[in-house]
Amino acid sequence: MDALALLEDHANGWIRMERQFSDHADFLAHDDDWLISRFRFPRAVLLDLCAELGPALERPTRRNRAIPVHLQVLTTLGFLATGSYQRELADRSGISQPSLSAIMPSVMDGILKMSSRYIGFPYTVGEQANIKRQFAAMAGFPNVIGAIDCTHIAIRAPTENEFVYVNRKNVHTINVQVTCETNMVLTNIVARWPGSTHDAFILTHSSIGRRLQAGAARDGWLLGDSGYPLRRWLLTPFTNPQSEEEVRYNITHARGRSVVERAIGLLKCRWRCLDRSGGMLLYHPAKVCKIVRACAVLHNMALKDAIPLPPDLPPPQHQDPDTQPPPRHEEHQQGARLRERVMQRITRQVGCYIYCTCFFIEPAMSDITPHMHSVSQDAATGRNAMRSGAGAGDS
Repeated sequence: MDALALLEDHANGWIRMERQFSDHADFLAHDDDWLISRFRFPRAVLLDLCAELGPALERPTRRNRAIPVHLQVLTTLGFLATGSYQRELADRSGISQPSLSAIMPSVMDGILKMSSRYIGFPYTVGEQANIKRQFAAMAGFPNVIGAIDCTHIAIRAPTENEFVYVNRKNVHTINVQVTCETNMVLTNIVARWPGSTHDAFILTHSSIGRRLQAGAARDGWLLGDSGYPLRRWLLTPFTNPQSEEEVRYNITHARGRSVVERAIGLLKCRWRCLDRSGGMLLYHPAKVCKIVRACAVLHNMALKDAIPLPPDLPPPQHQDPDTQPPPRHEEHQQGARLRERVMQRITRQVGCYIYCTCFFIEPAMSDITPHMHSVSQDAATGRNAMRSGAGAGDS
């Protein structure tokens, strides 16, 4: 009878069942290679990150099974690194999916508070001079203070204003603007515009666009593709090059601008949640923008500490919509005149290299001479293609 009464009390909910807890995973017990493959950072960097985010993540509680800081940080990094479903990551960590959903925003907020230390555009004379030297040494293009491009992050169709997120390939996305240096460190990121927004519109309405328009670029400029307008602080390629000089300018321009495409590829390769290979992000657009910005901070952290990518990672599978030339602005003629002067300067540099090589004399611009011979060869190839009717397309 006692047993029957006990079963009846249990069925009626009068007896509280003892809570069952899963054992929390101890990820930090693994070696650095394992940690990098799952969380993209070695143990030392993870411990530093946990120590910095700890005060914001350690919440006052009287419970004896609070989720430790390192588990909050590593599980969130695991999501950013793989794009896996929250339930799968939570099961692996020994926590519930609702708990992971609750801690992820706090971890990303803590990472975003570090953004001013890791992401900053070079507005000072000294910073710009250093970057100009780097681009001249890498590509032979003078006075470059950065390369700019946009990339699309796939998302689930939002419930509000769904149509504005559809890009030219009929995919729901967030259009993200990126600028970077020659070492692929991001100097600016804008993640708040829906996929239908034109790249030129994003730049015009961003803080970096307004400041450069006001003269912050001084005598430098960004390199952008043909989807951007030609400005005195933003140089684009010739759409239909008609001369050897224009072909050579486009080749040199593409050599310098390609670094931002590599930076975007590296960003998406390291943090697979941003790439289609990791699936689309199933969150509200505002949360997706926060995820993108957090990944940008972590991207620069990894480059600062020279952390390698895990081996055997597949290449990113993103395919951004083709660029459409924006309508011409009143400043187009000023930018066109500047582009002509830069083209003539590049032509003189190539001529100087050929002349000095013939007489075994070192050219004056020694920081760009390693590239002049290849630029000359590439220009000849482009000229032959142009003569055969193929032309040199937009870079």
